[in-house]
Amino acid sequence: MNILRRFFSRIRGIAGVNQEEQKEIDFRLLSEVLSYKIKDERIFYQALSHSSYIQVRDHNNFLSNERLEFLGDSVLNLVVGEYLYHQYPHSQEGELTKMRSRLVNRRALSITAKEMGLLNFILMSPGAEQVPDRGLETILSDGFEAIVGAIYIDGGYNEAKYFIERSLFASLHRGMLKVEDENYKSQLLERAQAYGYGIPHYVIVNETGPDHDRTFTVEVFIENVSYGIGSGKNKKDAEQDAAKKALDVFNPGENKNEKYG
Repeated sequence: MNILRRFFSRIRGIAGVNQEEQKEIDFRLLSEVLSYKIKDERIFYQALSHSSYIQVRDHNNFLSNERLEFLGDSVLNLVVGEYLYHQYPHSQEGELTKMRSRLVNRRALSITAKEMGLLNFILMSPGAEQVPDRGLETILSDGFEAIVGAIYIDGGYNEAKYFIERSLFASLHRGMLKVEDENYKSQLLERAQAYGYGIPHYVIVNETGPDHDRTFTVEVFIENVSYGIGSGKNKKDAEQDAAKKALDVFNPGENKNEKYG
């Protein structure tokens, strides 16, 4: 009899989670936070169960959110890849790959998850709650991916896509996340070296203002050709500004002889 009871318990719940245990999550509120109508609460219980929580509760037959995290990661990469493909029609494969990595990395996902208030729903051990910020970033980003996986299972691809648009892309549009590489000096160096040019050379051409409020003007040269002049309150910012302007005109293509004055 006990064997049959355990068997049917596993059918009703996710790997043995009973209804009483699932009440630890306010699914009505979760549904509001996700802007998604949850059909199967058991899937979302698993999505929000960190591995440390499973160990504490001693759910021997219960899976943590790691499998849903794996699935959600795949869905997330597809949706973000599709978005970038249409949003940046002139960007090459390598650049699109870098953009995608900036949107689906741990920091970006944790920022989005934290803004949503997802941390209020994730089930974890007391010890996991005390982890340093970097560890908490991982828990949040993994939880976000698991939620994507849960929505995909519960509602299908379109619902998962809409959720990513409402959360991750919304954070991007509000300026909380960036897809562009803002290290313009690094970008200029990569572009110059990719086509066989020399290393960009930065020269301070002017300094103005009192010592406590200086403004620097920097000019950037590539093989003795000037490609941009920038300014800033310190040398680093002035060089970044010059590099940013140089990127607008330094587009040599594959022909090294194509130079711009």
